[in-house]
Formats: sequence, structure tokens, C-alpha cells
Amino acid sequence: MPEGALFIGWGEPARDKEQKALQVFAEALEYYQKLQDEGKITSFEPILLEPNGGNLEGFILLRGDEAELAKVHASEEFNHLQNRVRLFVDHLAVVRGIIGEEMRRQMADYGQSIAALV
Repeated sequence: MPEGALFIGWGEPARDKEQKALQVFAEALEYYQKLQDEGKITSFEPILLEPNGGNLEGFILLRGDEAELAKVHASEEFNHLQNRVRLFVDHLAVVRGIIGEEMRRQMADYGQSIAALV
């Protein structure tokens, strides 16, 4: 089964809502741990970024079977969590990631496209 990824990135917490943002972050980590325990994802990795002058403060990378990740992404529970997150952080982004063999295939196709145009 093709390996997939789901990138969940966020910006700064909304002003005066930092404590709630931390609370929802903890809820999210519990939820992703539950997904891993249930076998719906293979892993998750939360990453905080150093100040960088951009809008991205951190992200969580979910990994798993592409079809299972699509089910998680479409689930009511996942979408409810994202709606809660939106209340407390700026610049929320949830984006499908392309990894593993599919990434290699797409990069090879991209290289062939470049070669055909040169």
C-alpha cells in the first residue's frame, strides 16, 4: 500500500489565546497518539520551528497508508479538531504530502518533463 503523509502546520497563537492554544495542542497530540494506537496512522511527529520571519511556527507530520490517511483527513473527528485549532492559531494549513515511492515517481516524471523541454 502506498505510504502517505499529512502535513498540519500552524502560525502564531492568536493574541490572548495562548493558553487555549496550548490546551488544544495537547488534545491534538492525544488524538494523534490514539490514531497511532488504533493503527490508523503509523506515526506522527510534532516539530516546533525557531523564529524564522515567516508564518510557520511548527507542524505535525502524520505518516501512514495513503488510503487510511485520506479517511482520517475526511473524518468528522479530525475536522472538528481542525476547527478548534483555527480558533486559537493563525495560518493553519493541512496539506497532503507525497513521500516514498510516489515522491520518487513524481520527481522522475518531473525530470523527464524538464529533459523533454531542453
